[in-house]
Amino acid sequence: MARILLVEDDVALARGLSAALKAGGYTVDVAADGESALQMMADEPYALVTLDVGLPDMSGFDVLKRLRSRGCRVPVIMLTARDQLLDRVTGLDLGADDYLVKPFEPEELAARLRALLRRPNVDPSPVITIGKLEVDRSRCVASVDGEPIELRRREWVLLERLVVRVGKVVSKERLSAEVFGYDDMVAPNAIEVYIARLRRKLGPDGPPIRTMRGLGYVMAE
Repeated sequence: MARILLVEDDVALARGLSAALKAGGYTVDVAADGESALQMMADEPYALVTLDVGLPDMSGFDVLKRLRSRGCRVPVIMLTARDQLLDRVTGLDLGADDYLVKPFEPEELAARLRALLRRPNVDPSPVITIGKLEVDRSRCVASVDGEPIELRRREWVLLERLVVRVGKVVSKERLSAEVFGYDDMVAPNAIEVYIARLRRKLGPDGPPIRTMRGLGYVMAE
């Protein structure tokens, strides 16, 4: 069954939700603050995250923003006592997949989890292997022949976008739109620079990234 991270600083609520989800067959880990949650998400392949907005060290919005900035696309349900439209819009704009306002029944949360996990693009074990390259999209880590690759955020996004489309040509324009933010100042050769960095980090044992002149780039199968 799926492994879920429950990020909730209310001890009693976290204990009750964890027990209910475990009774439903899920494996559940609990984090009581944002930093712990981010570290746990870097270390474990979670299928889904339930994220409280009101955390003691940072807001759930900040946690979500940092998570998405890594390129991680693990489904996230925001949990909050706030019933303000702006809060819901903010969470969804930052990349939340669903929003649940407290108080709620555990059965409603479980139903929403099931709905998200049924989505075709949700993979409880999102590990992609291409030759000696292994990419874990939920943990945002990659390795070649068992050796971890140190990647900056944009390098990770670029790698992940090429990996999920392995064997297919991805245009320079498409990659630029996904790697850089809307307001970023982007040099004309920025994607070429990041492709060159990524090739060096993958090394001779990693899959080649081929340039298709006039078309874009393709990661060889």
